[in-house]
Amino acid sequence: MHTEMHQPNKEVSEDMAEVRARVDLKVGAKSNIDAEILSFRGLKTDKEHVAVIFKHADSTQDIPLVRMHSECLTGDVFHSSRCDCGEQLEETITKMGAQGGIILYLRQEGRGIGLYNKIDAYRLQSQGMDTYQANNELGFADDLRDFTEAAQMLQALNVTKIRLVTNNPKKVHDLKEHGIEIVDVVNTDAHLKDGNENYLKAKVSHGHHHLKLS
Repeated sequence: MHTEMHQPNKEVSEDMAEVRARVDLKVGAKSNIDAEILSFRGLKTDKEHVAVIFKHADSTQDIPLVRMHSECLTGDVFHSSRCDCGEQLEETITKMGAQGGIILYLRQEGRGIGLYNKIDAYRLQSQGMDTYQANNELGFADDLRDFTEAAQMLQALNVTKIRLVTNNPKKVHDLKEHGIEIVDVVNTDAHLKDGNENYLKAKVSHGHHHLKLS
């Protein structure tokens, strides 16, 4: 069945890109990688999403690498054993430090359920549920994230054709639905460690993520 692709939102403009700080962020674990951080205004919600831009990837003629990374305080900052979010972020930072690219850092903790609810879900996972079952037990759908604002951010940067860094088919589908052309999908590695094997297996079996687990 043919599905008509949504056209870019005509209300989106480069004026949505508000403040661009040209600073040496030195992002990434034990790294010395320069990047810029950009804030936005006029997005769909009041969430404070930001773009992290490597090697001026939004202003070159190349089709940039882009990763939509949903905030994960427990994984990104505290290196939780329950997920692979921090490792995926570090892998992407290293890749973009070499090749250039854009990370859209989205404030969507716990696939959209929020930090406190995610901690509740952790408790249920400790009782044997997988990550999706735990969210469902708390009354939430599998994934509450809406990537409309990610598309708005890219359009505000005048970026509508990308190489998307993801293992998640939902992200590919949703960006295409909002007028972003994806010319290539670049998978991240499977970051298997003590504590996250069931989480990764659930991503594959339930979320249909493209992960190669040995």
